[in-house]
Amino acid sequence: MKTAFTSKKQAWLHALRLRTLPLALSSILLGSIFAHQEDQFQGILFLLAALTTIFLQILSNLANDYGDTVHGADSASRKGPVRAVQSGLITLPAMKRAMYLFAGLSLLTGLSLIFLALPDLKQLFLFFGLGLLAIYAAITYTSGKNPYGYIGLGDLSVFVFFGLLGVGGTYFLYTGTLNWSILLPATSLGFFSTAVLNINNIRDIESDEQAGKRSIPVRIGRRNAVIYNWVLIVGGNMALLLYVFISEQYMLLAAWGTLPVMVSVGRGVQREHEPALLDPYLKKMALSTLFWVVLLGAGYLVDRMG
Repeated sequence: MKTAFTSKKQAWLHALRLRTLPLALSSILLGSIFAHQEDQFQGILFLLAALTTIFLQILSNLANDYGDTVHGADSASRKGPVRAVQSGLITLPAMKRAMYLFAGLSLLTGLSLIFLALPDLKQLFLFFGLGLLAIYAAITYTSGKNPYGYIGLGDLSVFVFFGLLGVGGTYFLYTGTLNWSILLPATSLGFFSTAVLNINNIRDIESDEQAGKRSIPVRIGRRNAVIYNWVLIVGGNMALLLYVFISEQYMLLAAWGTLPVMVSVGRGVQREHEPALLDPYLKKMALSTLFWVVLLGAGYLVDRMG
C-alpha cells in the first residue's frame, strides 16, 4: 500500500489530527463566554476543561484510525487522507496503547476539573458519569464490536457532545446552574459541528458503503445528505437568531459574519461530486464554526461595554 508518510513521527502526528482541536474547543469557548456574562469565569476551570477536551478529541481521533482500519473503512478505495495504521507505519497494538494513554489523561484532567468545580456530591457523581460516557463515546464511535458510527449515530453524538453537553456542561461547571436559553446557541454549535461530520461522510460515502458503515449520507443518499447539510447550516443560524431575540443581545449577531462562508460551503458541497474536491469545504466549515464562536464572543464584549 502506498503511504503518505516518511516516518513514524509523521504518522503519529497525522494520527493525532491536531487540526480537529479548534472545532472541539469551540464548545468550551462558547460555554465560557456565557459563564463570563454571569461573572463566573475562572481561568483554571477553562484550562482543565480545554485539556480534557483536547485529550478526548485526540482519543477519538486515534480510536477512529484504529476502528476504521479494523472494520475496513480505511481501505485503498477511501478518498480521504491516508490514515496512520492504514499506512503500515503504526501497528494496531501501538495505536491501542496510545488510546489507553489519552483515555487516562482525559480521566485525570476531567476528575481534577469536576473536583475543583463541583462541591456538591450528587453533581460530582453526575459529571463523573458524563465523563465516563464521553470516554466511551470517543472510543466506540468506530471501535469495538458494535461501533455506533457504523449505524449512523455519529451525527447525534457530535450534536450532543459538541453542542448541548459541551456548551451546557461547561457553563454548569462554572456557575453550578443551567440557563436553558443558552441551549439555543449550543444547538447552533451542535448543528455546525454535525455539518462538518456530514461533509466528511459525503466525501467518504462510497468507501463507507463498501465497508458496511451506514453513515447518514449512506443511508439517505448524496442528494438528501446535501439537503441535510443545508438544514444544519440554516438551522444553526436560525437558532442563534431566536436566542438573540429572547436575550435582546443584538450584538451577538456579529457571529453572522461567518454566514457568507457557510453559504459558500453549502453551495460547494452541493456542486462538487468528486470526493477529493470536498476537502477544502470540510476545512472551511470547521474554521467558520470556530470563527462563529469568536465573533459571538466579540459581539458579547461590545454589548457588555455598551
